[in-house]
Amino acid sequence: MVLTMALLPTFIRPTRMKRIPSRPAGPPAGDEVLLDAPDDRLGPALVAAGRGEYGAAAELLAATRTAAEWENRDRYTRRLAAFARSRPEWFEEWRGAAPGDPDVLLMTAQLAVDRAWPSPDRAELLREVSPLITAAAKGDDRDPVPWRIALDHARGTRAGHRYFEELWEAAVRRAPHHYGCHVAALRYLAASWHGSHRECFDFADLAAQDAPADSLVQALPARAAFAYLTDGCGPEVPRGRLDAAADRAIALSGRFPAADPWPAEVRNKLTYVLVRLDRWEDARTQLRLIGPYATSFPWDRVSDDPLGHFLRLREELLTGLIPAPPRPRSEYPGHVRAGDH
Repeated sequence: MVLTMALLPTFIRPTRMKRIPSRPAGPPAGDEVLLDAPDDRLGPALVAAGRGEYGAAAELLAATRTAAEWENRDRYTRRLAAFARSRPEWFEEWRGAAPGDPDVLLMTAQLAVDRAWPSPDRAELLREVSPLITAAAKGDDRDPVPWRIALDHARGTRAGHRYFEELWEAAVRRAPHHYGCHVAALRYLAASWHGSHRECFDFADLAAQDAPADSLVQALPARAAFAYLTDGCGPEVPRGRLDAAADRAIALSGRFPAADPWPAEVRNKLTYVLVRLDRWEDARTQLRLIGPYATSFPWDRVSDDPLGHFLRLREELLTGLIPAPPRPRSEYPGHVRAGDH
């Protein structure tokens, strides 16, 4: 596919900090497992926002921008925007106090996309959001996160391939291995060529091959495997390719400490893939590494009670039972969640 190759520029390997893995401990009790628990930096910002105070969130996002912590900046922006959807007062006060602040502009763009996404009129509403994304991109020219939002926006508006490629090139020019941008690109490919899973695997595999060993992009092929296993259409992907994607994600998971919130979503998604591939012992290992950090994705794709589903699956696996394969609620869901982008 031409677009697939166009989405694979030469990546520059950035210097990365090594993480020291640890041995998986015993699993925590069920009442100790939390869904989408924030890390120790985001937690205080959310607590303060719950009190109507924006200062901690402003300091957090400013710190990620100053230190060019783009992966953290992306995660924190998503979580703070999700909180602002239901509790907007603190953010409205922040925006009123600093309307031109790059962090306010970024949050404004993310929040606008979040609000438009679930609507049946999504494409039309998202087109009205475009100036907000442009303003966020101009807020700090180094920041790839507005470009991740732009990539999601392009998928939601069904933008053409040439326009998407321009956005992609701008995103990876700022951060060659930014996981959020890669996931956005993979999802655009999947939406553009529904059922063309081999092309999605080609993109994911090549991106992972060029990424550092501890980059979250190493989990991109497992994300492609998840999409294939939950889609149910298109030509069959060879089992060996699915196993290779899982093996790459297992290697990445092993580079992080057990019970670490940073790779929690990668480990939860990988557990789903391993269960679908009947790799029970590997799935048990990931459950032990997950510790108390369950994540909504991917379990909200198979249940309205993602935490309950995760805990039932964990109990079955860790007691030696073979669970029923977790199947998506529909093979190609027509309903849309705000977090789906």
